[in-house]
Amino acid sequence: MTAFVYILASRPYETLYTGVTTDLARRIYEHREGLIEGFSNRYGIKMLVWYETHEKIGDAIEREKRIKRWRRQWKFELIETLNPEWEDLYSTLNQ
Repeated sequence: MTAFVYILASRPYETLYTGVTTDLARRIYEHREGLIEGFSNRYGIKMLVWYETHEKIGDAIEREKRIKRWRRQWKFELIETLNPEWEDLYSTLNQ
């Protein structure tokens, strides 16, 4: 089963949220529409700025846990390797 690790950002990139899912488009839609209670909804974190694919959910969960322990600057650098302009990647998911 394919799994994804993703990072969402608020504007102006003050707050980041790292998550894991097996259905990235659905999960990001839920974040954007405020359907998920908790941290991302409370802080208005809706913009998909980075994600990566894993073949196994266990690998994705391990990667998510590692990233969550990272310093903020390291997360910024990770995001900028894929998305240097910090564009919202949500619209690219179903292409």
